[in-house]
Order: sequence, then structure tokens, then C-alpha cells
Amino acid sequence: MPAASVLPRVAPVRVGEGERLRSVGLPGVTLAIRSRRPAREGLPPALYVHGLGGSSQNWSSLMDELADAVDSEAVDLPGFGDSPPPDDGDYSVTGHARAVIRYLDSAGRGPVHLFGNSLGGAVATRVAAVRPDLVRTLTLVSPALPELRIQRTAVPTGLLGVPGIAALFTRLTKEWTAEQRVRGVMGLCYGDPGRVTPEAFQHAVEELERRLRLPYFWDAMARSARGIINAYTLGGQHGLWRQAERVLAPTLLVYGGRDQLVGFRMAAKAARVFRHSRLVTLPDAGHVAMMEYPDVVAGAFRELLAQPAGADGTAPDARS
Repeated sequence: MPAASVLPRVAPVRVGEGERLRSVGLPGVTLAIRSRRPAREGLPPALYVHGLGGSSQNWSSLMDELADAVDSEAVDLPGFGDSPPPDDGDYSVTGHARAVIRYLDSAGRGPVHLFGNSLGGAVATRVAAVRPDLVRTLTLVSPALPELRIQRTAVPTGLLGVPGIAALFTRLTKEWTAEQRVRGVMGLCYGDPGRVTPEAFQHAVEELERRLRLPYFWDAMARSARGIINAYTLGGQHGLWRQAERVLAPTLLVYGGRDQLVGFRMAAKAARVFRHSRLVTLPDAGHVAMMEYPDVVAGAFRELLAQPAGADGTAPDARS
């Protein structure tokens, strides 16, 4: 793996109006951090963690919705967005969680309102379990937590983690245009791809074209997919569901009824396992509810903040 300092810069990452992107050097990893100017000073900090193949841009709409509630930052996990690969090549859930913890420790922003989607949901769960001092509340959108019966539509994504499959897929799809790839991803991730505006579609195409030129793109995808698979098979105290049981922070769970990657049936189990949780189900949403329905997710988060604290300082259990 080439050193992060010598990796080529292929194109600038898109930064929306009101956003800022900066690079933070940490031991063993360099992270790109996207931030949005808060509506006023003194708002509590929030950190957002994206899913497999995503980037901090996935949170831009929700960050905008919550600009008057939290001081938002979103991280590009190592090897994704504008973050180069980690020095040790560790793309496991633990490796990604370690990168998030290193950033929070170095920034001194904790405890934060921690958000995670898909892979980022697994990462955020692990962070909340092992470092409760860093997490004020936890919001999980379709978190990638172990399932006994994986949906058939999620199998191709899981296969990326099998050695050699990513290289084979690259050869088989070399004639695909970026537009074709983006339509496929949106068809898999959105409950209704028709909700995507032409502008948002074009931005996604441009970002994919940029990332496909990165020499480590498929390696980061394959190793991170393998990391999810390995986390699914890990038992004992380090298993993700066991760690979910240990999360002390008030937790908001958001599941989409049309999610093709995380089973909607897992919502009920998650609501039982996370001890101080609120469950919000969106029947028409897919895997990225924070992108499809940012206003609804923002409203649910505001309700979490409005919940009166219990005797132990956490929000009481609720379902919606």
C-alpha cells in the first residue's frame, strides 16, 4: 500500500455551499472532515459516519437540516471520500472505529451526537460500546449489524469481500459508464430512485468518476466489505450485538421498509437490544433514509433530544 503522502490527487471533492472540507493527520491515518457552519455558536457537536462505498457527502442534507441543533462534522472513513488508505491497510470495523476514536480524542469534541449509516452504523455501535465517554447520543440509520438470513439483494455486496471478486467484477464491468453504475447503486440503496434530483444524480456521477480513478478504490471497497463479513461472524464480547447491549447512550434507530441491504425485520431486534432506544420506521425509505427523507430523520433526532432524561441520565425507552 503506497504511503498516503504520495497518493495521486485526481480531482477535487465537491464541497456544498456552507460546507468546509479539511484534512486531519493522525497516527497511522489521515482523515478528511466535512463540516457545516452551525446556525449559532455553542451548539453541541455531532459526528456522522457513512456506509460502504459512501462518503461524508451522504450526510450533507441531514447536516443542513440540523444546522440549528448541532455543530456538524462528517468523516470520510480511511480509503473513502477524500481520505487516503490507512497506513496499516486495516479496513475492519474495528479499524474504522479506531480511526473515529482517534479523531474524537484528538479533536476534543466529545461527547458527540454520533450518527452512522450501514457500515458506519456498525462502526458507531462499536465506538459507543467501547468509548461511552465519547458518545452523547447514538443515531443509527440501517446499521449493518449481523443477520442470520441475509437478503438476496445484499449478496452481491457481500461477495465483494471474497478475495479476487473485486478484481473480477472490475473486469466484467469495465465497459459500464459511471451513469450506469450510479443508477445501479441508487436502485439498490433508494426506496424510490425517482426522488433523486437531476442535480444530485450528476453530482453522484462526477464523484464516482473521480473515485474510480483512485488506485485504491476497489481495494478499500473489498477490504471494508470483508471487514463487515468478519464482524458478522465474530462472537463473544466483541460481537456487534453484544456490544449493542452495552451501549449506554440514548439511541435512535431508523429503518427503511424498502431497504434491500439491511433487513427491515432487524428493526425489532435492534429496538430490543439497544437499551435506551427509539425506533422510527419509514415504509417507503430504502437504505439511506437520511438522504431520501432528511427532514423526517432530522425531526426524529429532535424528538430524541427533547426526551426527558431518566434517573440514570439517559432517555427513556420509546417506539414510534
